[in-house]
Amino acid sequence: MFNDQLDQLPTAARFSRRAENYARYRPGYPEALLDLLAMETGWTSAAAVADIGSGTGILSEMFLHRGNVVYGVEPNSEMRAMAEKLLRSYPNFRSIAGVAENTGLSARSVDFVTAGQAFHWFDRDRAKAEFARILRPAGWIVIVWNHRRRERTPFLRAYDVLLRRFGTDYEKVAAENIDEEDLRRFFDAEYRVATFENFQTLNAEELKGRFLSASYVPLEGDPRFAEMIAELKRIFSEHETGGTVTLEYDTKVYYGRIRN
Repeated sequence: MFNDQLDQLPTAARFSRRAENYARYRPGYPEALLDLLAMETGWTSAAAVADIGSGTGILSEMFLHRGNVVYGVEPNSEMRAMAEKLLRSYPNFRSIAGVAENTGLSARSVDFVTAGQAFHWFDRDRAKAEFARILRPAGWIVIVWNHRRRERTPFLRAYDVLLRRFGTDYEKVAAENIDEEDLRRFFDAEYRVATFENFQTLNAEELKGRFLSASYVPLEGDPRFAEMIAELKRIFSEHETGGTVTLEYDTKVYYGRIRN
């Protein structure tokens, strides 16, 4: 019953029917992220990590690959099942049906709380209280986003226009709506920021999968679907070089502590 209730949460429901595309076509994060945490926070493979809004496990796997115990907390059953399938070879992965505001984890049980492409979905005040509860003293919170560059190339501009045209609430739910003031209010102490370049080179089918992984893009069955996909194909044909196009990102990492 609890899992069914989680699937009905407005945010969780947005990602139903998207798990396969999300797992296959969403970008990962630069390995330099972990090097940064090692230098700046003292992160090691011995740390216990709660990855909140873990989705299909993209960020979780980075830590699992280095030997960390990772609690993947995800409300959507399809996304969670995909993570369980893809990460089954990692004995340190713990899949948890939960949300940022109610993780189901024990008090003082983790050293790091992470959120990859997820923080903008949280009720920040309630999530902050929950993170303070589950973090051990002097634990760290790490918030990561791949911010797609919207204007750098003609292809990126055309892709963004397509999202604005067909996206159900693209601007409303964009991660960019979280600004520096929001983050200052969330972190009690001074937080730090790092930026890394990130890229995806995609053929036509991969671009379609990446496009359809977004929560605000209509899925098959919507009356606009055929027109939307035809326009995506046109944009790809107009901008491809050697059968591929490139999505460019700035991977933004915000890391700091809160009182607990």
